Parts: sequence; C-alpha cells; structure tokens
Amino acid sequence: MSETKSEVVAQNKPQQGGGYISISRRSSIFKNLEINGRVNGFIESMRASSPTHYSLSQDQTSWIIHHPSALDMFEQIMEASKGKKIVMFLDYDGTLSPIVEDPDRAFMSNSMRKTLMKLARCFPTAIVTGRCKDKVYNFVRLAELYYAGSHGLDIKGPTRTSKYNKDRKAETLIFQPASQFLPMIDQVYQQLVDKMKPIPGSIVEHNKFCVSVHFRCVDEKKWSELAHQVKSILKNYPKLRLTQGRKVLEIRPNIKWDKGKALEFLLESLGLSNCNDVFPIYIGDDRSDEDAFKKLRDRGQGFGILVSKFPKETSASYSLQEPNEVMDFLQRLVEWKKVSLRSRSRVLMCT
Repeated sequence: MSETKSEVVAQNKPQQGGGYISISRRSSIFKNLEINGRVNGFIESMRASSPTHYSLSQDQTSWIIHHPSALDMFEQIMEASKGKKIVMFLDYDGTLSPIVEDPDRAFMSNSMRKTLMKLARCFPTAIVTGRCKDKVYNFVRLAELYYAGSHGLDIKGPTRTSKYNKDRKAETLIFQPASQFLPMIDQVYQQLVDKMKPIPGSIVEHNKFCVSVHFRCVDEKKWSELAHQVKSILKNYPKLRLTQGRKVLEIRPNIKWDKGKALEFLLESLGLSNCNDVFPIYIGDDRSDEDAFKKLRDRGQGFGILVSKFPKETSASYSLQEPNEVMDFLQRLVEWKKVSLRSRSRVLMCT
C-alpha cells in the first residue's frame, strides 16, 4: 500500500471489522504533542532563568570557588587593574536596586545614589539595562553617568567634554541603532497589553526599543498560558526576537546588538576601545548581562561580576550576592581611588 503525504497507515493496529486505522500525519494529536513539547521546554527555561532556591551546598561551594566574592578578592582585582583606566558598567534591576514585584517601584536607596555619584567622579560610569533609558534616568537622576537602555539600543552620554578624553568636543552622545523598529514595538506592546489582561499578576512594560512581560506575580500554573500568548503574537513579527530574564520575557529587534556590543560602543565613545591599559568592570545579575561578561573574556580585559545568591552558569569571574554587596564593592572602589590619588600626590611632592 502506498503512503501519501497526508496520511500514514498503522498496520499493527487492525480494526475489529478488518482493515486498518488511517492516522493523519499532521493530526491534532501530533500537533498538540509538538506544541506542548515546545511550550513545556520553554516553561522549564523560564524556571531556569528565575531560580528561587538552591539546596546543593556542595555544588554551591564548588561554584563559589570558581566565582569568588568580589569583596573577598578586592585586593587581587585592584592589583590586576594597577596602571590601567577603570571603566564601570552596571546593570540596574537586581544590581543597583532590589528586584521588586512592581517594576515601576524599583527605586534604589539614597545611599546607593550617593555612592554612584562618588563613583562617577572617580571613573567613567555607565548603566546598561533592559529598561527604557528615560525611566532608569528618572530612577537614578545623575546627569554625569552614561545610560544604555533597552539592552544598549538607546544610548545617551553626558553633555560635556569628558575628563577622560580631552580631545572630544562637548556634545551629547546619542546612539539608537534600531529606530526603524519603534512602530513595530508599539504595535506589539498594544497587542500584549490586551493578551495579558486575563492573566492575573502579569505586567507589560514598554521599554521603548523592547517590550517586557513580567511574570513575577503570576501563578506558575499560568506561565504556560502567558508564554503561549506571547509567542502567538511574536510569530507574526519575524524581525523581532524573544529573550528571557529573571521572571521576565522580552521582545526586542532581531539585530546583532546586545549589552556586550553596548559595552564596546561606550568604550569606543570614550576613546578607550583600542587601549591596552583599559580595565572595564561589568556588574549585572541577569542572563542578558552574560553578553557583556563574554565580551570582557573575549577582550581579555577587566572582569565580569555576577550578582546572585544562587549558582548559575556564567562567564563572570566574580560574584556578589545582592545590591547591598554591590554598594559595598563600589564604596571600596571609591576609597581605593582616593588612597591612590593621595599616594600619588605624596610621591609628586617628594620628587
């Protein structure tokens, strides 16, 4: 018996009255199995991106050995940076501010803001985030920083001549490599708002060049429905891609641009991209920060520091557990710089 493109014969399943059962190759059963398999795999990936506990202490000890605390290793990090220009790159959520249920209330502490202000006086400092640039600026309110929003798709720098690059004229640094996607992002945002209405706890955030669907407050039983709705919209937009973070799904332009590319662009803007004496330090907590960690490894310059209480696969060299530890590390950096400047002044006075 010949086999057509639309059906296949199951010869080992005879019917009671003789003959055979004909099963459609693309029957609803197979379709459901295929879809459920993809969705289940995606749900597992969502869980992996948002760990809430870790009980294997032996594995945790091993992980810490390979990614030691940046506070414990502070002297070694500073020794490695000796004679080089330190440039700071910082994620926002989970790094400078705690992760909160309402993304519009991710305020950082006054102590962190004061620390950032002092840090920017000592080193070129950039915030690289998936959030909308303007929203993060309203959280931070420090004009002397560089801001790279929407995973680096929206970059703005201080309006002044940088003290780190005297040859540059005073001008505002603005870079938006995906402006043509703005109408498409607006369309997707409106559709997602409608699709998420029946899912309690879901939040859709418009981050200008990307859209974030937060499911931190969504019952895990609803994750499958949420993922299905997001994917049902995205299938109509092949020029957009879906990425995952800590209890967030993000839709952004499918171009070769990420936080690692943003890091390179900012170094170039500072006139430091081809310098052998530059020492970038990138601190972040999310999967999207891995692009920057990998970029530093590829460059063979500086270090990545992952903010996490739980072991994760990462390209970062060091770790910190929470934003309070990040603030402690940044404060030590500022103090180290002050001590270095005082020591240099004493040397100059004696010569």
